[in-house]
Amino acid sequence: MPFMSSYRRSSVSLLALAAALTWASCRSPADYVAAADEEVYALLDARLAAIATGQVEFSIAPPEDSMRARVLSGEVHSIGPLSLVQCLEIAAEDSDRFQTEREGLFLEALNLTLDRWRFGWQPTLTGGGALTGVGDDTLATSVDGSLQLQKLFGSGARIVADIGASLFRVLSTGDGFDVVSDIGLSITQPILRGFGSAITLEPLTQAERDLVYRVRTYERFRREFSVDVARQMYELLEAYDSLGNEERNLENLILLRRRNERLAEAGQGSDIQADQARQDELRSQDRLVALRGDLEQRLDLFKLLLGLPIDCELLLDRGEFDRLTDEALLLDTVMALDIDSVVRFAWGQRLDIQTSAQSVEDAERGVHIAADALRAGLDVSARADSVSVEGRPDSLRSDEIVWSLGFNFDLPIDRLPERNVYRAALVRYEAERRGHERFLDRVSADVRDAIRQARDARATYRIQVRAVQLAERRVKSSALNLEAGRAETRDLLESQDALLEAQNALTAALIDFNLAKYDLSLQLEVLRIDGEGIHLDDGLVQQLLAPEVAPEATPESNPESAPEAADGE
Repeated sequence: MPFMSSYRRSSVSLLALAAALTWASCRSPADYVAAADEEVYALLDARLAAIATGQVEFSIAPPEDSMRARVLSGEVHSIGPLSLVQCLEIAAEDSDRFQTEREGLFLEALNLTLDRWRFGWQPTLTGGGALTGVGDDTLATSVDGSLQLQKLFGSGARIVADIGASLFRVLSTGDGFDVVSDIGLSITQPILRGFGSAITLEPLTQAERDLVYRVRTYERFRREFSVDVARQMYELLEAYDSLGNEERNLENLILLRRRNERLAEAGQGSDIQADQARQDELRSQDRLVALRGDLEQRLDLFKLLLGLPIDCELLLDRGEFDRLTDEALLLDTVMALDIDSVVRFAWGQRLDIQTSAQSVEDAERGVHIAADALRAGLDVSARADSVSVEGRPDSLRSDEIVWSLGFNFDLPIDRLPERNVYRAALVRYEAERRGHERFLDRVSADVRDAIRQARDARATYRIQVRAVQLAERRVKSSALNLEAGRAETRDLLESQDALLEAQNALTAALIDFNLAKYDLSLQLEVLRIDGEGIHLDDGLVQQLLAPEVAPEATPESNPESAPEAADGE
């Protein structure tokens, strides 16, 4: 019964193989999605924690209770009044731009999981069966399965191990099954071209760094997008304020026009002064029409920015105006320093400069990779195989193992494609190096311009404060002189126009100054976004005051960008 015993053992092996194949095939698409999400989110959480501030748990799945979903479902009809923090929260959930950035970051991390998989143990489990015949004379059946494991190591060595089992029976003879099992192991190691982790692990190295770059881009987007939300919200509040100023101006003009009409009817004033007041009243009404139209357009654009339906009612918290200040800690700090030290600080802090510097390193590695392809190729290989006709892998004997040692070489006789790749890599390296230098120049110019804009915006705001004070005194004086008969209606109308212009200019100057401070903090990379809104990183501001501990202009590579070492490297 030795045949039946080996047959049963091989049958059990094949059944186990079939069971494994069946289990693998029963995994649903949802199971694969869950596995991918778990791996990707683990990668992103680690990297976002090192860069992003105030970042909630990362996910590309839209929240079911988002404001947009609640509006579309009819649960909410009127939104607000909203503060800046609430606007940022809504935009983070519903903005299409925000979702697109999240999805791009997710896909970058998903690509990294594939590159990591390529450098891990890769199992392949296959099986099959067949029924064959020739006319009516021969009819045979066979069942086979195999398990293969392969791995690429950091040195460039590739190991492939496989175990297989087969059952074969000629049905026409009535004989039993012939059972065959086999085990094989092969190793291939490059000696010249393609040798070493710097060459072999380059795809993984680049994938790891690409994810770090994308995380920086995402965090930079969060900060810039938050400033965009603040900018549009403040411009909306400015439009509301201008509308309110014009409405109050119209009320004053109506009162003045009625006064002049009564005086004209009583013979104490001229029709000309009544007509002057009426004409300014019509101009004010025309401006109100334009202001209301502009306000509605800005409101629609703001809803689009936040990702809300256009037809929803959106109210803003007018108290955000009270939170705008003329405080300028960062500007005063910067103005007290040498401009070159401020620029160097920005070079060390800016996330996009770190990425630009490391892109030069990527291009330099590309040159080395291309140069390696110009070398001769020499691969050493070894293989061992053994077959057991009894179907028992444990019955294999060393004297039955078939082994071989060999080598393959490829002399660099004609390397024109590789030559062109190498030359192109040199060109790309020079372009990246030059581009990085130009980028530093652009950042320097942007930092200097941001300082000028903030400085000038503060000066403009202070001028407008005095202009409003003067315009208010002028209106009071013109009104008193008009009542006393020492001024004409035109004097009061001109003073009211000047007050209206000064009030609008003051509001615009205050908003411009606060936005200029945001822009300066963005240029210096000291702006942070968290649950409390937009604010400065106090630690970095203090670091700016201590140039001896300021980062270098060209930062070293982020250690997070280094790939995990392959097993056996």
